[in-house]
Amino acid sequence: MSPDTVILLTGSCAAVACALVGTFLVLRGMALIGDAISHAVLPGIVIAFLLTDSVSSLPVVLGAGALGLVTVWLIESLVRTRRVKEDASIAVVFPALFAVGVLLVTRFAHGKDLDAECVLYGEIAFAPFDTMTLWGMVISRPLVALASVAALNLVFVVALYKELKIATFDGALAATLGMSPVLVHYLLMGTVSVTTVASFESVGAILVVAFLIVPGSAAWLWTDKLHWMLTIAAAIGVTSAFLGFHLAVYWDASIAGCMALAMGGCFVLSWIFAPREGLFGRWNLRRVTRERFAEALLLERLARAPGNATEVAAEFCWTAEQVARHWATVTSQKWITATGNAWQTNEAGRAQIQKIVGD
Repeated sequence: MSPDTVILLTGSCAAVACALVGTFLVLRGMALIGDAISHAVLPGIVIAFLLTDSVSSLPVVLGAGALGLVTVWLIESLVRTRRVKEDASIAVVFPALFAVGVLLVTRFAHGKDLDAECVLYGEIAFAPFDTMTLWGMVISRPLVALASVAALNLVFVVALYKELKIATFDGALAATLGMSPVLVHYLLMGTVSVTTVASFESVGAILVVAFLIVPGSAAWLWTDKLHWMLTIAAAIGVTSAFLGFHLAVYWDASIAGCMALAMGGCFVLSWIFAPREGLFGRWNLRRVTRERFAEALLLERLARAPGNATEVAAEFCWTAEQVARHWATVTSQKWITATGNAWQTNEAGRAQIQKIVGD
């Protein structure tokens, strides 16, 4: 594969892996937890690296996963004291752990394969040159790692879809049905930790937060169905990876940074154009609501006494354009009938009044 293809595939796998678990963080209102884990797993990575002298070994993943769970446990322990709120507990725990990790990197890993810049920013452009031999083929190691994590996350979400869904939206119901919301919670946090450490080399600790949170947040604006939300989040992640890569080539800028920027652009477009929750969608909903309310007023007025357009316009202080528009709607729908020189609401119109009031 060409270097460009490797970079695109690596970014896409990172985006999909993060989007699958990040969507649940968004739904649970735990976006800041994702930020905390992405920073606080650093001490686990450094300790495992110092013990094994390798950034590609299983102990590194296990060390990061363990520190991710420790982070969540510390945050929740502080919250349970009822003396510290969740946002404050996050702000206390993750900077402390992240600072410990940075100190360990700068003190014990200086000049080795692990340094602060690598951890903070990552460099996906090096993915094509960090290779390994797999089944007789030379292939990018970061691509293999992220593709494996994306596949494992997909299996995790599919296998525990029902448990994740119920525990996310109603933990009490999950406990009543015999599930363990706490176990599901920690499994999710462990998966987030593993995904974070797998993405470190490519996107770094800072930008991985965008990969975790932004696609799920944007997808939430388009749908309230969980399976579609996961699908849209993954699609936004892949699209952002492709757009970000081409922006980076055009601007000669950081590839991972441009991918995160593209995700931000996708979120802004979703915020504007999403049919239900977007700005245009909400504006259109308010417009339709105003129109239906005006139609109900017109029908109710003609139900009390026959009248014509001129009388209705004078009574409601409507402009000629407003009364013409509403009058055209109710006549075209056959909700009013003529009685001499005036009009009156018929049975279909009365049914429409009840429908509008009921909605």
